[in-house]
Amino acid sequence: MPATPIRCQSIHFDKAGEADVLYLTDTEVAAPMDEQVMIKVHYAGVNGPDIAQRRGIYPPPPGASAILGLEVSGEVVACGDAVNQWQVGDKVCALVPGGGYSEYVLTHASHCLAIPSGVSMAQAAAIPETFFTVWSNVFMRGQLCRGERFLVHGGSGGIGSTAILLAKQFGATVIATASTAAKLDYCRKLGADFSFSYQSDELLAQVHSATEERGVDLILDMAGGDFVNLNLKMLASDGRLASIALQRGAKAQVDVFRIMAKRITWFGSTLRPQSDAAKAQITAELSAHVWPLFAQVPQAALVPPIEKIYPLAEAALAHQLMESRQHKGKLVLKVN
Repeated sequence: MPATPIRCQSIHFDKAGEADVLYLTDTEVAAPMDEQVMIKVHYAGVNGPDIAQRRGIYPPPPGASAILGLEVSGEVVACGDAVNQWQVGDKVCALVPGGGYSEYVLTHASHCLAIPSGVSMAQAAAIPETFFTVWSNVFMRGQLCRGERFLVHGGSGGIGSTAILLAKQFGATVIATASTAAKLDYCRKLGADFSFSYQSDELLAQVHSATEERGVDLILDMAGGDFVNLNLKMLASDGRLASIALQRGAKAQVDVFRIMAKRITWFGSTLRPQSDAAKAQITAELSAHVWPLFAQVPQAALVPPIEKIYPLAEAALAHQLMESRQHKGKLVLKVN
């Protein structure tokens, strides 16, 4: 692989808008810097931040590619001079700072993971963004422990699916919320112990009943807005609330006294703007604590299901399906 920029096909958009602003065109990918690898992308995952960036409300951080796409699977084709953990030809899945919707992408070498045995290239592309998000928020910051009660809103999406799978592997009782009967059934098939409609006026009572009136220990929330106070009511004393998205709005009038009275810890994060070192730490923890599980349990117990695979040129269709919220699990683009 030449250590010079190469031309390849990528998905672009010239202005923020609906999915139809996306189009396939030629682009240039630079040679990897000292601590980077270049990956020939086989598949790229589609995620909520991609939608937000296309809409113009989630710009890439400084230095990141303006091309969409935050997770890929593929083959290492070039390494920077300081890279010693990967070699040309290695098959990896990787968290990327941008540029995943492309035939080639650059990322920090420490943000790559070997594709586990038995996991296909398509499945591997569905892993990085969701695993990094869930592990860092549910386990690193949220400190979920065996035997605790864990609730995830939007359990049928990519993040929600991964949260159910990993929480069950680490011995939690899992409650998932979703919008339709089909999605609630999907959550239970993934392993959720309980699944309830987040549109129901009975949600609080259902959660209290499921937890024998104790409440849940940790909530992974992608709703925000008016769900903040509902979450505080559902949490047990000394509970933790992790906010990672704002689908119901960025502002809420919060019952601060409830936080005080229950000694609740409320934190939030976004993944993409975090430092290379922070992402490398998440990679190391996944390698140490999650990757060994692939040799112990069926891959279906760990990898979120893929709803549909689209050719790279049909990225707009993938976005439209994600925005319709009619999908379950992950959406993936076939690149090479």
